Amino acid sequence: MTEAEDRKPQSDEARGTFDPEITSEFAIPAGFAAPRVVVEPETTSEFAVPDGLDVPQAPSAEPEGSAFSTPSTYSTQHAPAAFTPATGIPVVSLTKDVPWQDRMRTMLRMPVAERPAPEPGPKAEEGGPAVPRVLDLTLRIGELLLAGGEGAEDVEAAMFAVCRSYGLDRCEPNVTFTLLSISYQPSLVDDPVTASRTVRRRATDYTRLAAVFQLVDDLSDPETHLSLEEAYRRLAEIRRNRHPYPGWVLTGASGLLAGAASVLVGGDWAVFIAAMLGAMLGDRLAWLCAGRGLPEFYQFTVAAMPPAAIGVALTAAHVDVKASAVITGGLFALLPGRALVAGVQDGLTGFYITASARLLEVMYLFVGIVVGVLVVLYFGVNLDAKLNPDAAVHIASRPGWQIGASMLLSLTFAVLLQQERATVLWVTLNGGVAWSVYGALHYSGKISPVASTAVAAGLVGLFGQLLSRYRFASALPYTTAAIGPLLPGSATYFGLLSIAKNQVDKGLVSLATAASLAMAIAIGVNLGSEISRLFLRVPGGASAAGRRAAKRTRGF
Repeated sequence: MTEAEDRKPQSDEARGTFDPEITSEFAIPAGFAAPRVVVEPETTSEFAVPDGLDVPQAPSAEPEGSAFSTPSTYSTQHAPAAFTPATGIPVVSLTKDVPWQDRMRTMLRMPVAERPAPEPGPKAEEGGPAVPRVLDLTLRIGELLLAGGEGAEDVEAAMFAVCRSYGLDRCEPNVTFTLLSISYQPSLVDDPVTASRTVRRRATDYTRLAAVFQLVDDLSDPETHLSLEEAYRRLAEIRRNRHPYPGWVLTGASGLLAGAASVLVGGDWAVFIAAMLGAMLGDRLAWLCAGRGLPEFYQFTVAAMPPAAIGVALTAAHVDVKASAVITGGLFALLPGRALVAGVQDGLTGFYITASARLLEVMYLFVGIVVGVLVVLYFGVNLDAKLNPDAAVHIASRPGWQIGASMLLSLTFAVLLQQERATVLWVTLNGGVAWSVYGALHYSGKISPVASTAVAAGLVGLFGQLLSRYRFASALPYTTAAIGPLLPGSATYFGLLSIAKNQVDKGLVSLATAASLAMAIAIGVNLGSEISRLFLRVPGGASAAGRRAAKRTRGF
């Protein structure tokens, strides 16, 4: 160390360094020997295990995991199908003599925790059902039903029936207008399995619809042991089956339907032939547009033009025919009554999204018809065709001819819907009953057309539901064609004619009447179906318990 460093004063840090010779007042004085305390290597207590005694090791603690993970003591094979709620599980008798639609509808309206477990002995192979394949089969069956025009509630009931027939009781189907999904949860602690399918194409074929219902009925029957492979094979056959009626028969049926409708509104044989030719030409033009890939909106617009054009041409040529009956008959063949009934039914049963989509589809198709007819009527009015909107109040009552025409209309409508031949006779009789009731109430009893239509449609729904319960089938083939004679064709035509003649207020009133008639048909059909379920036997023995298990609404 240099002299400069020696002369440099030390800092506080340097002066505060440790000096071994400086001790604290708490330090032990030198020469004082304190006894040392020896610490034992293992501290014991009176509860310690003595040496030489072997105790079996306890199993290691279960590692901490999620609250939703499966406990180590849980076994899926020996677990109960569902836990028992505090209030107990209601007794619901799912007897075989009750249609599967009512049984599954009752189950779907119950909370998951209160649904009774399926009967033992599932129809799947050993080792349990193949869950992904069962869900796929369920979605394919639901797709065919929804594409065929079945209501959302009945589609969900069919999907639930398929899953339950293979032992999958914790299933939740969900149906919207174009999307089907289903979720299955094996137990309260297992992860759910979810699958979905999109309906991209809808086709009206009630023969295929009846075959799918028969397949679901066989799957739901405990005495019929259908394997998964057999169900797939039958479903493939249903999809491959051709329509029961060729194209030329459908075109002829469309013409006969229009001719029968023209007789309903006061037409004669000349009107019958003119309306038939116009509807057949419109049907062929619509097929041509469909083959070119045009949307349904344009197909309906094109199909509505020929009947209107023939009616205007006959009036402009001063031919002594009732042009309004010709045009009205053509409209009967185009009005989307099937989609309207299905849409209102979905709304009344709580499927509001599907109902909104169906009713929006009906509105688009109706607007397409309006556009096609208005274009023709506009040119007819400018050509001084003597089209009279006031002719709506001069429709004569001819009971014999009108009852026969209504039955012919229902028969041809059933052919257009591709129904089975066994159901055509029943729906034809149902259509005759509908028009007889309407005529007795409206023409003889002087009751408003809306109320008369609602009562007649209610009887259609009641008889259709009774026939479907007797056959364990869908109610659509027995009700849809039977409402054909009640469709508001004349009110629609006269409303459009008033608008074409610049009488907008009068035209809107007539169109509002047509909308009221359409809603009366849809609500009447649904109400008639509900009346049949209300007074007939329901699952559960006592009616009160059955209705409690069948609640649709929330909070009542």
